[in-house]
Amino acid sequence: MSYAVQPRPEGLAQAFIIGADFVRGGPSALIWVTTSSSDTVYRSCWSIAAARATGATVFAYHVSDPERYGVVGFDETGRATSIEEKPKVPKSEFAVTGLYFYDEKVVDIAASIRPSARGELEITDVNRACLAHGLLTVEQMGRGFAWLDTGTPDSLLAAAEFVATLEKRQGFRIACPEEIPFKQRFIVRSQLQKLGMALGNSEYAKYVQALANTP
Repeated sequence: MSYAVQPRPEGLAQAFIIGADFVRGGPSALIWVTTSSSDTVYRSCWSIAAARATGATVFAYHVSDPERYGVVGFDETGRATSIEEKPKVPKSEFAVTGLYFYDEKVVDIAASIRPSARGELEITDVNRACLAHGLLTVEQMGRGFAWLDTGTPDSLLAAAEFVATLEKRQGFRIACPEEIPFKQRFIVRSQLQKLGMALGNSEYAKYVQALANTP
């Protein structure tokens, strides 16, 4: 008897299959590699999503090239009616950003979707399934937010320059994964100090260490 081993489909939605035991039974958030104007974006989005006990919440941002993204279509009242992945004829100029919040149903939804034409378990299909079941809320990010894609060399350079300018002017690190849980009281100062020491002697390490040592 012979066996043919099929490669496991990849894609963002696979995260909920791999992490099913960890995620099942409670709400979760999935963050794709993304650049924002500050970690305040994540905190404010988290607050909006956490206010909903059930369902899913995603955030849409106005872009000039929507055909490169998952695009949300809206009706005349602003309610989301469709989500399409990289459409040739976008129904709007609002792209779904890489920040997703789901309730415990996402594990079963992710397990039920089929690989796309490119062989991936698309997060867009998860969102589309949530929308079909009336479980999806799409929040439009206004002009007070900055969401920068890094999918092309030019956009990566633009994002790097944008972030560098803000960090240098403000003296804060953007979306610092050690600082955010500390500010949100998910970790205590001693844990932040340990994280900072493990980073070595880089400028980034010095930033985290200074946070840990500031009363």
